[in-house]
Amino acid sequence: MAAVRLLARGGGCCHRHRLLLSFSSSSAGGGPMAQRGERQESAGLGFSPPAHSHNDWIGPPDKHSNLRPVIFYVSPEESPLERRLREARQEAQACDQRFWARHNRAFRQEKEEFIYSRLKAKGLEMRDETGQKATLNAEEMADFYKDFLSKNFRKHMQYNRDWYKRNFTITYLMGQVALARALRWLRWKKKNVGN
Repeated sequence: MAAVRLLARGGGCCHRHRLLLSFSSSSAGGGPMAQRGERQESAGLGFSPPAHSHNDWIGPPDKHSNLRPVIFYVSPEESPLERRLREARQEAQACDQRFWARHNRAFRQEKEEFIYSRLKAKGLEMRDETGQKATLNAEEMADFYKDFLSKNFRKHMQYNRDWYKRNFTITYLMGQVALARALRWLRWKKKNVGN
């Protein structure tokens, strides 16, 4: 199955789920432009949830960021607070998608350049006599990985700070939504018990 149903409707944004966040409201067609009760557009995502589904859906990994896109369900009864939560989650996905797509692109490019320069220094070509792509041993590649992580340390630290800020906001909004739903349920129960 190309997509799996998100088991916990409404999601949650703990550390483990950050890798699931990937597509922005603009790339997924959601956000403020999404109509209540309608599914976000899934153009370009490679999957589309069934029209009758009332859950968020997670799709296959994006080829650039390796993150899995989430298509959020927009409830017809979505309150302004619930809308703020959904839009905050979509913005978190957009930030993650942009960061990891750029990061992965830079990683692949710098890796190729590193391999080329090392092979050239040894007097070797990118492909051997059989046409196979030439590779470096693990110790040589460890030099690249160490250097790449050192060069990008500040970017990763900034990304982590921003990630925690965004997800603190999402967690706060989730608490407010849960409280509002609980109060709404209590009012409904009190009204129906009185009848």
